[in-house]
Amino acid sequence: MNVVAHLLDHPRWPLLVYPGVRSQNVSAEFFEDLFTRNGWPAAWRNGVHPFHHYHSNSHEALGVYQGEVTVQFGGDAGVAVTAQPGDVIVLPAGTGHKKLSSRGALGIVGAYPEGSAPDTCITKNFSKTAIANVPLPASDPVHGPGGPLFDHWR
Repeated sequence: MNVVAHLLDHPRWPLLVYPGVRSQNVSAEFFEDLFTRNGWPAAWRNGVHPFHHYHSNSHEALGVYQGEVTVQFGGDAGVAVTAQPGDVIVLPAGTGHKKLSSRGALGIVGAYPEGSAPDTCITKNFSKTAIANVPLPASDPVHGPGGPLFDHWR
């Protein structure tokens, strides 16, 4: 797992990238099963919106199962990350993200911690205090309880 950027939009927790979670037979079903088994029920299959948006009340996991995508995290001054099939990106609440480009037919599974009802916000009129109050998830979406997410999100 890689810590890609510290404190983009969340006051305490960094953006995390898990490269190559699976290297062969990558499928939407693989990520749906993995995330759901680890307490992050799979919520959708699609791509990433081509405009900056964020979730003020939930963390998010993105599992790439097809194509390649470059996403900007943290707004225009943030970081760009390119992900391929088998990669997972975990965003703490409040992390802005926008698709910059993609290659091939893009397929992503999105998931949120169990019990979440994520909003989709496009303006930056938010309170960092409210985002900081989104609770730590009960489980790492890739490795389950006690996974490496908790080494970086405390």
